[in-house]
Amino acid sequence: MQKKLGIVILNWNGRKWLEQFLPQVVRFSQEADIYVIDNLSTDDSIAFLQTNYAGVKIIKNNKNYGFAGGYNEGLKEVGNEFYCLLNSDVEVTENWIDPVMKVFEKEASIAAVQPKILSFNDKKYFEFAGAGGGLIDNLGYPYCRGRVFDDLEEDKGQYDDETEIFWASGCCLFIRSKDFWEQKGFDERFFAHQEEIDLCWRLINSGKKIFYTGKSTVYHVGGGTLNKQSAQKTYLNIRNNLSMLLKNLPFPRLIWLIFFRLCLDGIAGIYFGLKQGFPHLWAVVRAHFGFYGQAAGTWKLRQNHQKNEFYQTKWLIFRHFLGGNKKQ
Repeated sequence: MQKKLGIVILNWNGRKWLEQFLPQVVRFSQEADIYVIDNLSTDDSIAFLQTNYAGVKIIKNNKNYGFAGGYNEGLKEVGNEFYCLLNSDVEVTENWIDPVMKVFEKEASIAAVQPKILSFNDKKYFEFAGAGGGLIDNLGYPYCRGRVFDDLEEDKGQYDDETEIFWASGCCLFIRSKDFWEQKGFDERFFAHQEEIDLCWRLINSGKKIFYTGKSTVYHVGGGTLNKQSAQKTYLNIRNNLSMLLKNLPFPRLIWLIFFRLCLDGIAGIYFGLKQGFPHLWAVVRAHFGFYGQAAGTWKLRQNHQKNEFYQTKWLIFRHFLGGNKKQ
């Protein structure tokens, strides 16, 4: 009998992560069905699952679709009312599911929920991807409660609340399946990075809510596919962020903000080039051309309504780098 929740792990050559973290997912998730979507791995991930986890359902994609396309393709075979999209490098904890599901029970308009995400490598600190819930500033820069750019806060219980947020991290994203598919899932052109922010923004523009609960905690390794120093990650983050803005910004703000961001990206490219080398400078240039190449298609995906007050703070980048404000 199918259960209410389906925990869905996307895998690509991640046998070591499955071996390390899947045991606790199975142990602490008896109330859920567990799936692994495999993006045509070339390691022995599938053989490992078949030998050791007969109760885990395996969905085989016919190629590596990336994060966005991989989930879109694999989730077609998952019929649960709720999904938990869970990275393979996440350690779950006892009673991690129940507090999240109770948030969904509060109102039908809550489409997605994120738990507290701490660092697996230093469990006193929040983790980069999600932390205490995702927000966005008036220039479209994503940040989190507990993480602004690369600065992380120590967890001292300051985000043990339950509150509405702007975006929920894709490393541990609980979402109603009907809301996921009403938005046609992730934008597959993103491949990876910020596709969950784009999805949450579209949900908000359609009248839905995104929530965070600090009553559930998971620990994320991070950087399992692309580490923070990867030029390809720089490329994807910048290209996808610009496409997300073009798709979701209210029109009166759109033209000046996109132009301003393109100028700031030029400055960022020089900074990256000096600090991290030419490949990162070139990644910024490639990201802009990638954005231009997608622009016509992105424009067609704009919804009929964009929420006017979409941001939680103003001028975050200037306050952070020029004003020394390391928190939101």
